Amino acid sequence: MRTEDGYIVHECINGDKSAFALLVDKYKAAIFAIAYNKLLNFQDAEDVTQEVFIKAYQKLNTLKNYDRFIVWLHSITNNLCKDWLRSRHRRPDREFIEDQKPSVLDSPSLETYKDNVANELIQDALDSMPEIYRQILTLHYLGGMKDAEIAEFLGMSHTNVRQRLMKARTLLKEEVVSMMNTVFDSQKLQAGFTFRIVEIVKRIKIHPVSTMKGLPWGLSLATGLIITFLSLNPYIPQLSQIGTISGAPLLSESKVLKVGEIPVDVVKTSNIPILSSKMGKGKSGEPKQPDMQNAFFMAPKVEGGTWAKKADMPTARWLLSTAVVNGKIYAIGGGGGWDNTAKIEEYDPETDTWSDKFFQLKRDSFASTNAVDSIIYIIEGQGVDGDESTVQAYNPVTNEYIKKSDLPTVRRFICASAVNGKIYIIGGGNEDWPSTKVYSLVEEYDPVTDIWTKKSDMPTARWYFSTSVANGKIYAIGGIGQGNVRLSLVEEYDPATDTWTKKANMSTARCYFTTTTGNGRIYAIGGQTPDGKIVSTVEAYDPTTDTWMKKTDMGIQRGGLSASVVNGKIYAIGGETSSGRISSVEEYTSEDWKEAVSPQNKLPKTWGNIKSR
Repeated sequence: MRTEDGYIVHECINGDKSAFALLVDKYKAAIFAIAYNKLLNFQDAEDVTQEVFIKAYQKLNTLKNYDRFIVWLHSITNNLCKDWLRSRHRRPDREFIEDQKPSVLDSPSLETYKDNVANELIQDALDSMPEIYRQILTLHYLGGMKDAEIAEFLGMSHTNVRQRLMKARTLLKEEVVSMMNTVFDSQKLQAGFTFRIVEIVKRIKIHPVSTMKGLPWGLSLATGLIITFLSLNPYIPQLSQIGTISGAPLLSESKVLKVGEIPVDVVKTSNIPILSSKMGKGKSGEPKQPDMQNAFFMAPKVEGGTWAKKADMPTARWLLSTAVVNGKIYAIGGGGGWDNTAKIEEYDPETDTWSDKFFQLKRDSFASTNAVDSIIYIIEGQGVDGDESTVQAYNPVTNEYIKKSDLPTVRRFICASAVNGKIYIIGGGNEDWPSTKVYSLVEEYDPVTDIWTKKSDMPTARWYFSTSVANGKIYAIGGIGQGNVRLSLVEEYDPATDTWTKKANMSTARCYFTTTTGNGRIYAIGGQTPDGKIVSTVEAYDPTTDTWMKKTDMGIQRGGLSASVVNGKIYAIGGETSSGRISSVEEYTSEDWKEAVSPQNKLPKTWGNIKSR
């Protein structure tokens, strides 16, 4: 019986390079932990982890038993760690300079010293422990793995893992365990690691193998998968309708994976005992948990879509704004400080190309834009001469602009959203040192009459936040409030009644991020957390249920970016990383929007492109 890993390896060898991302995401934390356990150096461990997956992909066609992929991966890791240690002995000075990340070398010396001391204490503590305990600790704290996952990964019993973890903790002082938890949490692989590996393997060619033996000629892979799915249940349930299993228990969550021409129900294995090859009762009469390796597909730890790199924007910039007209995205303003840009650049998602358009009246950063009736309204933010109140109406078809009535209250880092042909300018602030004023002000602009009207204030004054529209209502999310407090707060504004309502907080407090709406949900992307860390975090808010869900991270950690939706895809554009401003563009395809199915082989273009019901 082929396992999940077996199916994914088969798809990789037969040309679906993107399928390898599932294996990287599934095992990267464990491989990183194993590598660190051997090398006791975070940077070396990350380098080895990357090399492990690249080498594994290069040698995939030499793997005789696809279902033993993780055993093979573990073996590659051990061998590369041995090679790395031998190499390190020949380069004793490398660790002090070349191994350091640029961000470490650029950080303040006191913080660097503290981090180095903490790392050395952890390394010394782990180095003094027997291998059997050190391995369990690193898998648990650095790999983020639970006891059952460690047991499966190492081929040990759950009881042995739990006993060794308890023993390992007793060998360390309580403060060392606490420090290790903190240090390991800060050193985990970033979300962009998988993205980086996939980009590398796209340039690697591996020879395909012949189709599966034993299947009659012409039998589609979709049919084979359905047979496998049914064979997992000893009672062989009847198909009452396409994609519906008669007699199956009620599902707490169900998904439809479009494989071939028949939608096959694929469910989270944690909820569906029918997928287990070990049906029956466990201790105390409790149902046994499904065998994850014998499940049809393992449910991902993070729900939600894929990111792909697209053509770079011509001008690297942050604090820009974007707007969509006639299926094209217009990147406007941005930069920061005295090097703000007045450029407007047009992106065509169909051709993945950029072209230069007009120059604005003003060079500004963090201008807010909205398109109403194919006209883009640009409300100024921070210009080279200070805060601006200028409003411009730009016509991308004729490439012309006209001056409109100024924003009544001058402020920057405002947010603008359009509902029913009206534009609402919300929040913002002024920074006249040493005093800072943060606004809760809401002003409505009517493009038809060119008149501004004061509306009800937002309950919480803030700036550096973001707004998006869903179901005719505006949602103000996150940002910085009074007293420089980072917020995860969400407040809903109903223009029809001119009232505000408190909603469920975003999971991650942040500023300098962007939001955009697709398929009725609001996606909060990137930004900066209260500790100053730039992130690639993506969360989706569902206004109908007032709930947030974690989605797949961007490939690049960045703040000060902008995002727009075209034809069911989100485009994250520009921004700033820890290394400076960027021109990068990433395209997000959600798991639960309408997805395109490639006619080639009648398989999804991106492996695991799942649609929620």
